[in-house]
Amino acid sequence: MNESILLIDDEIGLLEMLQLVLEKEGFQDIQKAVNGREAIKIIEDKEPDLIIIDVMLPDISGFDLCVQIRKLTNVPILFLTSRTSDYDKLMGFGMGGDDYITKPFNVLEVVARIKAQLHRSRIYKNDDENTSLVFKDFEINKKSCELIVNGEIEKCTALEFNLLLFFVEHPNQIFTIYQLYENVWGQEVISAEKTVVMYISKIRKKIEKDSKYIINARGLGYKFIPH
Repeated sequence: MNESILLIDDEIGLLEMLQLVLEKEGFQDIQKAVNGREAIKIIEDKEPDLIIIDVMLPDISGFDLCVQIRKLTNVPILFLTSRTSDYDKLMGFGMGGDDYITKPFNVLEVVARIKAQLHRSRIYKNDDENTSLVFKDFEINKKSCELIVNGEIEKCTALEFNLLLFFVEHPNQIFTIYQLYENVWGQEVISAEKTVVMYISKIRKKIEKDSKYIINARGLGYKFIPH
């Protein structure tokens, strides 16, 4: 596989184990970093296609590192950590993460989630049909995976982009929170409701200038109304 993966963790044994498993799955371009400073340097030199971050790093919190990385790239970010509370998961998503995997973990599950994230990125990068979706206050470029508001690129994470794209490609249809989570996140989680509501709120702040696009149909779910 041509995609490059950056693993960030201060546990050398864990890094080597993940690298070995990923290489067996066909991934050849794998880089490793044991702290945030080293990770930022690697990303600045060559942007990876996916990043896995341990929350507990020796020089910086993985959450804070994620914020710094989001200033450089919008590639999928997966958190790998022993912190299992709903608060920590929401914190990870709020800081710009795309997935949250708790230790101890099944390595095959990690590989499956990596492949799912890369598959989504590949779809949006290679979709040349109907490249631009233009609305009153914003525009989505599917080929470059960019959200453009008032003529300027608006920073957004891969999950924010994917959720907004799902909405605009299914206009005037009501989706429950769990339907949105299943279609965009592709997995089940206890905190699905809080996570989806938080992401919808973040999208609204980016696109809703003069018009309201994402409507809450009370007791039913959410729908996107194009203007």
